[in-house]
Amino acid sequence: MNRILLMLLCIGIWIALSYGCTRTKKDTTVGPDIPLTSPYPAENRDERPVIVAFGNSLTAGSGVEPDKNYPSKLQARIDAAGYSYRVVNSGVSGDTSSQGLNRIQSVVVLRPSIVIVELGANDGLRGLPAEATRQNLAAIISRLQSAGATVILAGMQMPPNYGPQYTNAFRTLFKDLSKQYQALLIPFFLEGVGGHAELNQEDGIHPTAEGYDIVVQNVWKVLQPLLR
Repeated sequence: MNRILLMLLCIGIWIALSYGCTRTKKDTTVGPDIPLTSPYPAENRDERPVIVAFGNSLTAGSGVEPDKNYPSKLQARIDAAGYSYRVVNSGVSGDTSSQGLNRIQSVVVLRPSIVIVELGANDGLRGLPAEATRQNLAAIISRLQSAGATVILAGMQMPPNYGPQYTNAFRTLFKDLSKQYQALLIPFFLEGVGGHAELNQEDGIHPTAEGYDIVVQNVWKVLQPLLR
């Protein structure tokens, strides 16, 4: 009899312990499938109007730290002036105007308010026909304007060793496109930087961080009147 009571007592203790452990495990959730801490925190969306810096390595900032390129410095300038805009760096090193045209949709989907188009320098350095560059840039400007963006065109110039005929045709195509499409024009994107060794990296093409300070000033003169 005592043996039977002892067995029943042991079974009772085992059931009580098992039930307690099960309750402790289940209590870590609210309901059968919902954890106490949600794995999906609320997203912080940036609703500021977008300014896209669309270009090649001069925009991407080849050779300088990410916070030293011109789009980053432009963002700092905008913030310091109290304007609420978000600058997106859409610069791809090596891009020609044709390659820029091929990826124009990636800019359009950002629904930008303003786009600074800095393309064509690689066309010139490769000696590509100025007329082909003109057609590509015309298509880019037209596509952006159709999407509702205000376009700022960054003018470029070639060194004199490319010959007067080519350098003149290349320089004037930016001015002509600006007039044709009523786009705003930065006469020369690298004004005050190009040809100044102390403001360029060893390749003599890409600005240093100090050089980009001047580039931002060139951009700011045209951009600032558009900002609200």
